[in-house]
Amino acid sequence: MTVFQLGAILMTFVAVAGWINIKTINIAHGVAMLFAGIIGSLIFFAIESIWPSLSVVKQIKDMVSHIDFASAVLRYMLAFLLFAGSMQVDFGEMRRRWFSVSALATLGVATSVIVVGAGIWGVAKLLGIPLPLPWALVFGALISPTDPIAVLATVKHGRLPKSLMVILQGEALFNDGVGIVAFTALLALALGSGSVDPLHAILEVGFEALGGLVFGMAVSALAIEAMRTIDDFAVEVAMSIAIAMVAFAGAQAMGLSGAIAVVGAGLLFGGKRGQQAMQGETEAYLRGFWKLVDEILNALLFLLLGIEMLVVPFYFNQIGLLLAAIPLVLLARLIVVLPWGAYYRVRHSDKGAFAIMTWGGLHGALSLALALAIPQGPERALLLSVTYAVVAFSISVQGLTFVPLTKYLNRQA
Repeated sequence: MTVFQLGAILMTFVAVAGWINIKTINIAHGVAMLFAGIIGSLIFFAIESIWPSLSVVKQIKDMVSHIDFASAVLRYMLAFLLFAGSMQVDFGEMRRRWFSVSALATLGVATSVIVVGAGIWGVAKLLGIPLPLPWALVFGALISPTDPIAVLATVKHGRLPKSLMVILQGEALFNDGVGIVAFTALLALALGSGSVDPLHAILEVGFEALGGLVFGMAVSALAIEAMRTIDDFAVEVAMSIAIAMVAFAGAQAMGLSGAIAVVGAGLLFGGKRGQQAMQGETEAYLRGFWKLVDEILNALLFLLLGIEMLVVPFYFNQIGLLLAAIPLVLLARLIVVLPWGAYYRVRHSDKGAFAIMTWGGLHGALSLALALAIPQGPERALLLSVTYAVVAFSISVQGLTFVPLTKYLNRQA
């Protein structure tokens, strides 16, 4: 099967599942796509158990096993999704909340890595499941960053105070770069090919993050100045695509954070400077284009996330660990947001700040992509299954109930 044929099958699945969702339950598209992928996987497992020798079953499983989910997310889709998402964020409000955003994206991630890593190691030990502490910390690193794709797709539907919305959005956009650096360092430690020097790690995170942010904003600023001199929506849409690709690829080539570079580019491009450069009908076309990119890629990504269940190993003796990991990750999130929730409750009288910041910290495709990037070994299968359980719960349960939660809190205010 060619790549084009595989793409045709997946896009058809997205279109049909989207149509059924709109005509029936009409839930959030991302959650609907995840459910569609999981239901399809469960049907496949049922057919495989009844007719294990069926040739089409082997073909489907072989097709899914050849989908490089980690590369699809980290190398191709992430740049466009982050650029589209960051364009929707209020850049001025983000600058006013820079301390909260930066603290949650750095100290918050570090705290969560320790709490989750130590917790999952202790639970595994109690259950008699072999999981060395370095590998438990690897899990903490890959699951601690909130997922920018899942968070941005969810919070825009909730009726949130602007301060809390921007903090959730900003944290999700910036903490993935920190999480990736922490994951890389801890994975090297677990594999025995590196050591963790706290000072070196902090300097590396700072260099990659700040360098990526400056580079991405510089790319965006140059393109904005060029756009001021023309009025042609097709060319300007093409320039916006180039901004996302150049910021991401260029930053990575220089050893900087490509994710943070494209976030910086998108924030500046979607702000007042970018708006002033868009003349005539350009802004409507450009924002419409990126909204479509955001919706379609999100739908495809969440569908792939559900389908990946076919290749994630699950074992009966690990069920206790999978179930324990979900409240453990939520507990770590609560510990991280506790001081910020108290601050916004007292300073801004934001009703339910604790609940919103805890429940809105979703985990998604980025965590699973990092888990899939772990080299083959005895710990990989365990971490992959635990990650999938947390991600599936986060997107389906938290994602479905976040908007009703915000509506309930607004009624109580």
